[in-house]
Amino acid sequence: MPGPPVSIGCAVMVTPGAAGAPDSGAIVGIFQTCLTAGGMPLAVSGSLCTMVNSVTGVPYPLAIGPLASSGVTVGGMALVRLGDQIPSPPGILSILGPPAAPFVQDTSPP
Repeated sequence: MPGPPVSIGCAVMVTPGAAGAPDSGAIVGIFQTCLTAGGMPLAVSGSLCTMVNSVTGVPYPLAIGPLASSGVTVGGMALVRLGDQIPSPPGILSILGPPAAPFVQDTSPP
């Protein structure tokens, strides 16, 4: 069940990974700056993860797929939440946590 939004440093896992076995990684790049929690930008679809191949140990980039929250979007990009299962080739990306702060600071103009 999806939960609170996440930010940079959130642990993620893709199953199956690039070589078959699940690969783990973290969110390292968020390209929107309008929606923040505790001063950290909240992750949206299209954010960048660095994954580590569990067989070879080689790191590789993985963009978060577009099918995250259907209720909250930021600039047309879906908000990524703790517990989301998002199709992102080569498999399903699981958002593991920790979540960002439980409050949101909206810096966009009224």
